[in-house]
Formats: sequence, structure tokens, C-alpha cells
Amino acid sequence: MKKYFMMVALLLTASMSFTSCGEDDKEDEIIDNEQSALVCVEQILDGCMDIANEVGNAKIGDPYDLYNSGRTTEALYAVESWYSWHSIDDYSNNILSVRNAYYGTRNGQVATSSLATLIAANNPTLDTQVRQAIQAAYDAIQAIPAPFRNNIGAPEVQKAMQACNDLEEVLGSLKGYIQRTKEVNSNDVLQPVLTGYVNIVVLPTYQALVEANTALYDAAQRFVSSPSDEGFEAVCEAWLDAREPWETSEAFLFGPVDALGLDPNMDSWPLDQEAIVNILNSGKFDNLTWSDGDSDDAIEAVQSVRGFHTMEFLVFKNGKARTLNDGTSTDPTDLDYTTANARSWGNYMVQVGYLLRQDAQELYKSWTESYEGGRAYKDLFLSHEIDDED
Repeated sequence: MKKYFMMVALLLTASMSFTSCGEDDKEDEIIDNEQSALVCVEQILDGCMDIANEVGNAKIGDPYDLYNSGRTTEALYAVESWYSWHSIDDYSNNILSVRNAYYGTRNGQVATSSLATLIAANNPTLDTQVRQAIQAAYDAIQAIPAPFRNNIGAPEVQKAMQACNDLEEVLGSLKGYIQRTKEVNSNDVLQPVLTGYVNIVVLPTYQALVEANTALYDAAQRFVSSPSDEGFEAVCEAWLDAREPWETSEAFLFGPVDALGLDPNMDSWPLDQEAIVNILNSGKFDNLTWSDGDSDDAIEAVQSVRGFHTMEFLVFKNGKARTLNDGTSTDPTDLDYTTANARSWGNYMVQVGYLLRQDAQELYKSWTESYEGGRAYKDLFLSHEIDDED
């Protein structure tokens, strides 16, 4: 979602200290957490809180507020993934990203080395609260009538917003408990949690993202080689498959995905639909990159015409795959594919797909091989060598 508008969660500084409470609930010794596993656990929980907040207050809340203020057209355009009518599943997958971070798996099971297992053994009441809050947020989002863009004012929407806010609050309580409780914040206790989180959640999610974005790029290439309605459907299916690992990664939007600009590259929202149409009509599809020296405005302009949602706009219409000879549209920002222009316009799909694959590959390699010319980010993370900019 509109990642260039989103504030990235800041880590607590390495010099931060906290109070550990003894059995008598009185102040105990101050523990220095510099270079400790706790710093990384705090980053994990900050990421979870950020996405819970974003789903409730921005992805759902922004359209809801616009709709209730009478700005209905703006409300419709504020709904992320509305071309595909995939909004509710996107937001639900964001909540699953929180579940995965807490459970330490990607399949809903609870890993032995996970925050969930650790907290259940030391504070079962809090563990139950976290699990219930995750499930409640997921269920509340799923209860919104689909598609979201046609039901922005439904009573279920406000319930979903509140459930996401409740989840954020419970996660804040979890973070505070870990910070002040000696039994759960030592390196010996937390290091296995971090190792499982990286190896079982983060890396497989990013690997799946590479594979799915590769399949999306391949589908776009096949469309160009032989444009057809079936080709549109294939690209749409590949897009839906690629969204799942991305949306379930949004609880860990820190490190390379943030620092390298890969998040807004892949998932900027809202789009500049008029600029996309102009690019199609110009036939110039290879000017979608930016450099470090470019201005913020220039970078954002490029990011708003590439990525998942540009591909979505190119291949979906009203929740369905586009077709050839859709008919002439009276909306200058819409697309009218024909047998005459489909091959040329399909080259834009290919370029967007190529960049999505490239960004996913860079993200995965930054975690597994080398981050900005140095060690792999997974090694930096597991040795707690992260700072406020990560």
C-alpha cells in the first residue's frame, strides 16, 4: 500500500534500558539490552503493530472516513486492490503476517521456538489474548461484504477497524511484557525464537515471493507472444498467487525491503492511472527505474507506475480479467484492449513483471547472500547488528 506515505517503525536505540520486575513487582535492576536479542524481538513486534495499525486505520480506515464525509469517489479510489476486488483477502493476509511472526510458521501451526510458545509457557493469559486478537482481526476483515469498494459504509467495516486497533494494543502489551520480564528476555531464551523466525517465516516467504513473481513475469511474456482472453486470465491468476507472499510479508517491512526502496517499488498505492495510460499510448515502457540521486517526487512518480498495482490495473477490470475488444471506454484513464494494441501494450506488463521479479530477487539475496555489499541481512539480524535505519 502507498508505501512512500508509510512511516517505518523505528527500533529502540541500542543504549535503551528497561526495568525488570521481581516477584514482589518492585523495580529490579536495570538491564542494558545493547546488542541483545531483545532489540530484534522489539523490531518484530514493531512490524506487527505497524501493519495492524495500517490495515485498520489506513487501508480500511481511510476509505471509510472519506465515504462517511461524503467524498464517495475519493473513497473508492482509496481502496487498495480494488481493480481485482482482492482487497479483503489482501488485508486478511496482512493479519496472517502478524500470526506468522508470532507463531513462527507460515501454516498456522505453532513452532516450538516461537514467541507464542515462549509466552504460553510464561504468561498463558497474555498468549491467549494475542491469539484471540489475531483471529478476531482476521475474522472481522473476512466478515466485510465483498468487494470492499462496494461496501465501504457497511457496519462490518467499523468492526474490522476496531479489531485491528485491538490487535495493535494487545501486541503493545506483549512487547511491554517481554521488555520488563527477565525470564523471557535473555539472549539464551530469545535467540532460538529469532532463528526460527528468520529460517521458517522470513526466508521462505521471500523465496515464495521470488518464485511467484517469476511466474507472473513468465505469464506476461506468454501474453505478449500470443495475446488472448485466456492470456489475460493467466496473468490475473499469477498476480493473485504473487500477492499472497507479499501481503504475508508486511509484518516485517524492515531491513532491505525498506532501506533499498523495494517496498514502494513493488507496492505503491495509490497509482497514477492517467500516467499509466499515457505510458501505454507512448509505447515507452523502459523508463520505470530511479537512482539514488533522484528527488523524492521523481522517485514517487516512477513508483506509482510500476509494481503490483500497476500490473493489477493493466490486467483486471471490475474484479475480472480484462478481455480483448472490451469496447470503447468513455473514461480516459481506463484501457480498451484490442487485437491491434494488445501486443504493444503487453510489453508494459512484461516490463512491470520483470521489475517485480528483480526486486523480489534483490530482497531475497539481501537477506541470504549480501546486504549493500556486506554480510547477509539474516546474519546481521541474528547477531543483533541492526540500527534505527534498518
